Amino acid sequence: MQYRVAALGGLATQFAWGFMLILQFSAFYRTDPAAFPMTMSQIASYIWIQQAFLALFASWIFEYDLFAAITSGSIAYELARPVDLYSRWFCQSSANRISKAILRCMPILIVAFLLPEPFRMTLPDNIEQFTLFLVSAVLALGVVVAFSMLLYVSIFYTLSPLGVRLIAAVGADFLAGAIIPLPFFPDNIRRVVELLPFAAMQNMPLRIYSGNIVGVDVFYGLGLQLFWLISLVILGKIAMSRALRRVVVHGG
Repeated sequence: MQYRVAALGGLATQFAWGFMLILQFSAFYRTDPAAFPMTMSQIASYIWIQQAFLALFASWIFEYDLFAAITSGSIAYELARPVDLYSRWFCQSSANRISKAILRCMPILIVAFLLPEPFRMTLPDNIEQFTLFLVSAVLALGVVVAFSMLLYVSIFYTLSPLGVRLIAAVGADFLAGAIIPLPFFPDNIRRVVELLPFAAMQNMPLRIYSGNIVGVDVFYGLGLQLFWLISLVILGKIAMSRALRRVVVHGG
């Protein structure tokens, strides 16, 4: 019962948050729709995909048992196992995010497609656009998990994970377009932000699905996602290797 209530509570929260964001944007769009870089239909699709797959893309979702393993010293059990610790944690984090997304996505998507305008979510223009969205979503998941892995490794050098979690939750989500889509950023700031790893997270698949990014720009974005995925994984493996060479566990 506890797990069912928690799941239903999460769904209700995501519905409420989605409606709130769409109402917020629709209030601005009533003034002059042509003055904005995305259409209202694109905004609605952007928001509902974001809410449906929140567990895949949100940078503030962490594996708290990994934080606890490091701070409590039970990491010693992990080190005794004959497996690569980085790969194990990466797979665990990815699997948990996918399972949470599968649990919540269908009710949100079904309701979003049945809503009236301007709240309705629309399908991509063609199958190619939908396929590119799926590819981008997989890459975005990898980038988010690789970024989270760097945060887990950083706890080897700190006394508490609280500060790291707060900074990541606020900074990464904002720069990934979770609060305001990146096209709404001032041009000078947007050009810089779109080169950062955060833009390779939910920003790219959501804009591809909504049709805000098309043509050659899609493949440029996918290439940037792949670059940041490889770079963050390599950086994370190096950081993990160095941290494990210095880790000291007291007790027994």
